[in-house]
Amino acid sequence: MTQAVLVAEPKAVEFVEGDILRGSTNVKTADQKISRIQVSKTKKPLFFYLNLAKRYIKQHNHVELSALGMAIPTIIIIAEILKANGLAVQKTILTSTVSLKDENKGRLVHKAKLKIVLEKSDKQKNHADTESDSNPTENESKLDVENNE
Repeated sequence: MTQAVLVAEPKAVEFVEGDILRGSTNVKTADQKISRIQVSKTKKPLFFYLNLAKRYIKQHNHVELSALGMAIPTIIIIAEILKANGLAVQKTILTSTVSLKDENKGRLVHKAKLKIVLEKSDKQKNHADTESDSNPTENESKLDVENNE
């Protein structure tokens, strides 16, 4: 049985000038974060992954959802919920086929793989900006009251 693994915390990887990166898409520079969620159909419930994706979008402004086989509908549902709530917009969708060795039968099994990259929506970015501008601090509001008197 194949299982997807949840990457719980994003980690920054430092890149020293002169290092060679060969075919690795998982390595990012120090100022970029890896915000990937590998969804499993059986390990955690859908709402765990949904809340995790919301947190990643708020913290990193993007999230990468990845799933194999029967977990694909789960990431589609997560992406659609985030888009319907106006939290994210779809950046890319990638499909592929992965060959895995079946532990029980010892033969290769081909599985579908889906990767969806979501980005924080413009509404969310603008909402966060206007919210910080429109809510004065207590000191500012007290000063306005004193000036009006």
